[in-house]
Amino acid sequence: MQKGFNSDITVRGQKYHVQTEDWGLQNPFLVSRIFCNGAVMKTIKTPYDSVLRMGSNRTEEAIKLALRRQHSTIIDTLMAGGMP
Repeated sequence: MQKGFNSDITVRGQKYHVQTEDWGLQNPFLVSRIFCNGAVMKTIKTPYDSVLRMGSNRTEEAIKLALRRQHSTIIDTLMAGGMP
């Protein structure tokens, strides 16, 4: 299973590293961190319950999709000049 994503992006000359991880069923959160110059600028911690549909099975595929969506949304927001 995909446990996370890492991306390096440059926005208006500023370099960022975005790291998104699945902390697993024992600690059911998707956690993203935005780094700039090695320091954590922001942490986004999303519980499984808020990204998976009510009543749906917590399948690996659903978690993987939510993980990818969270990572992509953060990158899109940074590229647009915002901070999630």
